[in-house]
Amino acid sequence: MKQLFTFFLLLIATLAAAQSPTGVKLSDGWRFVISDAVHPDDVNFTDGSVVSVPHDWSVTHDFDSIAPSGNDGGYLPTACLWYGRVVNIPRTSGLRHWLYFEGAYMHSEVWVNGKLTGGHPYGYSSFRVDVTDALISGDNTISVRVDNSRQKNSRWYTGTGLYRHVWLEARPLAHIVPQSMQTWSSNFDYDARGTMTQAKVNFTFALTGSVETATRRAFIDMVSPDGQTTRQTIDVEVQPDVISVVQCSFNVANPQPWSPATPSLYTMRVSLDDGDVASTAFGIRQFEYDAAKGARLNGQPIIINGACAHHDNGILGAASLDGAERRKVWLLRQAGFNTVRTSHNPPSPAFLDECDRQGLMVVCEAFDGWRDAKTSHDYSTLFDEWATTDCAMMVQRDRNHPSIIAWSIGNEIIERKSPEAVTRAAMLAKACRDNDAECRPITQALAAWDPDWEIYDPLAAETDIVGYNYMLHKAEGDHERVPSRVIWQTESYPREAFTNWQRVMSQPYVIGDFVWTGLDYIGESGIGRHYYKGDVEGEHYHRPLWPWHNSCCGDIDITGLRKPISYYREMLYAQRPLMHLSVREPNGYRGEVQETLWGTYPTLDSWLWPGHEGKTITVEIASTYPHVRLYQDGKLVGEQATNEESQFLATFDITYSPGSIRAEALDSQGNVAHSEELHTAGAPVAVRLVEEPLHGDLRYIHAFVVDKDGHRVMNADCRLLFTTTGAATIIATGNANPCDPEGYHHSARRAFRGHALCIVRDSGDIKCEMSK
Repeated sequence: MKQLFTFFLLLIATLAAAQSPTGVKLSDGWRFVISDAVHPDDVNFTDGSVVSVPHDWSVTHDFDSIAPSGNDGGYLPTACLWYGRVVNIPRTSGLRHWLYFEGAYMHSEVWVNGKLTGGHPYGYSSFRVDVTDALISGDNTISVRVDNSRQKNSRWYTGTGLYRHVWLEARPLAHIVPQSMQTWSSNFDYDARGTMTQAKVNFTFALTGSVETATRRAFIDMVSPDGQTTRQTIDVEVQPDVISVVQCSFNVANPQPWSPATPSLYTMRVSLDDGDVASTAFGIRQFEYDAAKGARLNGQPIIINGACAHHDNGILGAASLDGAERRKVWLLRQAGFNTVRTSHNPPSPAFLDECDRQGLMVVCEAFDGWRDAKTSHDYSTLFDEWATTDCAMMVQRDRNHPSIIAWSIGNEIIERKSPEAVTRAAMLAKACRDNDAECRPITQALAAWDPDWEIYDPLAAETDIVGYNYMLHKAEGDHERVPSRVIWQTESYPREAFTNWQRVMSQPYVIGDFVWTGLDYIGESGIGRHYYKGDVEGEHYHRPLWPWHNSCCGDIDITGLRKPISYYREMLYAQRPLMHLSVREPNGYRGEVQETLWGTYPTLDSWLWPGHEGKTITVEIASTYPHVRLYQDGKLVGEQATNEESQFLATFDITYSPGSIRAEALDSQGNVAHSEELHTAGAPVAVRLVEEPLHGDLRYIHAFVVDKDGHRVMNADCRLLFTTTGAATIIATGNANPCDPEGYHHSARRAFRGHALCIVRDSGDIKCEMSK
């Protein structure tokens, strides 16, 4: 412990990119107990379980039909928890100390040595607690209470606990105010080819904490993506109990602009002559929009191909592990998305850092609802006291991320028809604008479940880009009524991918579409499902659908595998030809198919349909090549054109028989440009392990049940047992079955469609064996 904090004292002048805090992560050695209504002095942490933070307690359980979070929370338990650990801090005069929580779900209280030092009710806000006056020299006890027992407080899975990083920070008395650094770009120039040739980088930060009036010298370094440094030196008079604001600017010739294609990051670093240092990553980029020309990024037209995404990391639950956040962004980019909407809360800092690095634009959203409740214990209970504060905290924390192109202040608010909604929208928009010198556009997701729509015009007028949830069919008429309105569809049904793409491409005032959702997630159990006649009917909001505990509406399933709809959506927006081969489940094969609003017809990348021999089956080829051909067992079935008139789909009704099918895409010269093949698999004989590219310290290993020829056995549901050697530790296993009652904490997992996922930390060998 003493060695750790010797290291800590050496690090007090460091700051991670994206304005992460100074200091060290308090990751290991936390103990926690399940308890309620106790004083921190009464909690015997020596008897508690030892965990690492980020930690999601809820996801360490099996799914349970009587869990208070119900279908919204994925049938996982919630509770009031206490976390505690001892930290040895040599008392050093001239330093102030903070605890920085990136997120604690929820109603957190922070105690140090038995003294209440702070906390925050909203589980998604990052917050700091000044603990200086509560510290003693030597061992200090940190106790944190989180209370997620009041249910329901959300319409999706939240997780429970210290699910994001916790930091211990130290700074000199005279220091750079945390999160006061702000960069934004202006004065852009472009040459005749549209290349950015000039930009002005504006920078401001604040100093405070001096014991007496003194002059501090600040060295301000701007570091380019290729390591070139430009320095300015400014002398600042710092007075006791006064915040001094410093402003400067840099003129940048031939900048390297940030974009999804070129996510170039600069760094702004401030060093004070007393040793305090802070830095932030940023990007030079210009985002413009209007009803006549649509959206432009760095002077070039851009179409928003967006995905909505909840904050959980699939089978890891809400735990915001850096590698999981990196992978989440990677999955979305691999699927062709260029923008994400953080539905419906501020995301983790690690997620936004990865969006910056990997080139994923972000609409950063504050709330699901406002003053009127959607669930009995949701944000409506906090709105009056905390809404403007939480908005300001979100913007202050995240305003330097070049990936963020807009702030969203709400989603489908219940009071949307009332005059108070307009007042509240103006209040929240002001809280965002007052804290963002770049003045990013404000948006809000509007929806209607009745004929009223035009009644929302005053509410829509409080935003810069109006979000339409499932209402894009209103855009053309709205444009006639309000010609200056800029629109994007903030939620859309997956099944309407083509129609929405057409509207976005043909109407410049509609700048993009966000599908609900990019990835499957825990909670909203059963949304997007298909079912069979005789099963429980209806949507997820009509009635509980146990044992469904996950969503099914994502383009990507909860293990990270892409569905056919994902390939179709990507090819619509891609600027290169693509093709994908899949097969529609025969209606009646497992029952009469019933679809739901957020679902798509069950379509699989499979040519394994035992019992259907001699019957008709539909093969589907999605393609943006001019023509496609289908072969069955090497024989040509036929050729079809694929174009906008056919919605870039070709379907062939053929007679099923075991064997193979192959699709070929033909270019404009009639040459075969791409092909894909599906085979009938035999009996399962082995497990093939496929590891994804490394995501930090996390390893994602896919287990595919295969036959003797290596073909995936799509109907295999055998049990898979994962084991490791060396330092490798299994932290989760899962499959894409939204009705599997086993939680993700088991090392054994039943295959679903011949597949399961294992997540491992650290190096070592991983093995997987089949059993019945």
